[in-house]
Amino acid sequence: MTPRMKSIRLADLRRALRLTGALIGLSVALGACKHTTEVVTTAGVPDDVRQRHPIAVQEADRSIVVFVGRGRGGLSASQRADVMGLAQSWLREGTGAISVDVPVNTPNARAAEDSLREIQATFSAAGVPPRAVNVRQYRPEDPRHMAAIRLNYPKISAVAGPCGLWPEDIGPSIHNKGYFDNKQYYNFGCSNQRNLAAMVDNPSDLVQPRSETPAYTPRRSVAFEKYRKGLSTATVYPDSDKAKLSDTGK
Repeated sequence: MTPRMKSIRLADLRRALRLTGALIGLSVALGACKHTTEVVTTAGVPDDVRQRHPIAVQEADRSIVVFVGRGRGGLSASQRADVMGLAQSWLREGTGAISVDVPVNTPNARAAEDSLREIQATFSAAGVPPRAVNVRQYRPEDPRHMAAIRLNYPKISAVAGPCGLWPEDIGPSIHNKGYFDNKQYYNFGCSNQRNLAAMVDNPSDLVQPRSETPAYTPRRSVAFEKYRKGLSTATVYPDSDKAKLSDTGK
């Protein structure tokens, strides 16, 4: 092989190596790109407030605190009313025993014992059986705070939230996916759901309807008798006009 042919062969080999290196670099660069088969569906994001902030029915505690001074035991009138109200509520909605936490080794420990006896007497007067009251002793962690008697029991409660979460900007921004689509922001309706959960008297009403009460037979008999005679079944209130404050419009 002549020297000229060797030089041409070496030049072709260098070009081939450069081309191979370029192809390898391109494959590495393309391999760094992120590929995914996940399909983002806009309808998968809940727009309904009831789905975004659902009301959950779960067990929660109801509690009150009875403050006791060191020089006086027993309950005041307002404290007695609070304890009686808690006892009556427990009869209606309690799902467990009433826990009574009484402080010990505190300046008001003796007065707390007197208050405990009155609390137990109030429970008994309200119809709470003694076996449903669990008395426990505790020592306050911070001596600067007044030790108090704590009463609580579990019940079924409706809760929603937490509110005040702002995962995205609600203003016009390229990062806000719902602004230009006129969609509700995340925190929309959360306070309404939370207030509804706090105001409902029986949390089971959010899940299922109550059973119907029996019809009022005397009133139904009167209405049927009027209907049979062809009379008006509406109730007549003869004194309804006496409550009017003005004769305007007559």
